[in-house]
Amino acid sequence: MSFSDELAPITPINFFQITADCHYLENFSLKTFPSIKTMKGKHIIPDTSALCGEKAFAQVAIGWHAEGIEFRVNVHSPFKRARYPEVDRGDSFEVFIDTRDVKSSGFNTRFCHHFFFLAEAIEGQQAGEITRFRTEDSHPLCDPNDLKVKAQSTSSEYTLNIFIPNHCLNGYDPAQFSRLGFSYRINRADGFPQHFTVVTEDYQVDQQPSLWGTLRLVKT
Repeated sequence: MSFSDELAPITPINFFQITADCHYLENFSLKTFPSIKTMKGKHIIPDTSALCGEKAFAQVAIGWHAEGIEFRVNVHSPFKRARYPEVDRGDSFEVFIDTRDVKSSGFNTRFCHHFFFLAEAIEGQQAGEITRFRTEDSHPLCDPNDLKVKAQSTSSEYTLNIFIPNHCLNGYDPAQFSRLGFSYRINRADGFPQHFTVVTEDYQVDQQPSLWGTLRLVKT
């Protein structure tokens, strides 16, 4: 085995600790969900595709409220097909959240979460939590019926509006903890994924929260 085979490839993202602002949702209400209705303004988070050695094909917006976290994902390619339970082998959005933003742990703690969202339901599943824990940190996963997702699709693109309520986020307390560990993976049925901070080919993104980025919960 050569020296190059023993080490994961180094991409520019490895030299940065990515931090972005997550802005407050001023007019949030589940009755009028979604609150983020366009891909413009302060809720759009930075695209790190160039640092990950990837070509961007989607935009992600995010906002927070005491009630939970809302996303809007706009994928600039047509929806092909979703898969379940192998969600990463079809069109899907996966998001990774650590409600305490712990960067010293090499494995998922009880505050870490891995959610998936699909543009259409497969076998009755359109959203869910699939976090993998060590035994000592294990706890019941959230009820998939509590996760909100609305999908819109055209011949050229599709959009997901997503809401994760606070009771699905163990340890979520914006009044006491103003940061979240955060990463995502947007999968395509017939192409390479788009990541935020951690590239699947190099690392197990779902199990290495120390490599996730940081979202600052901004009230203004």
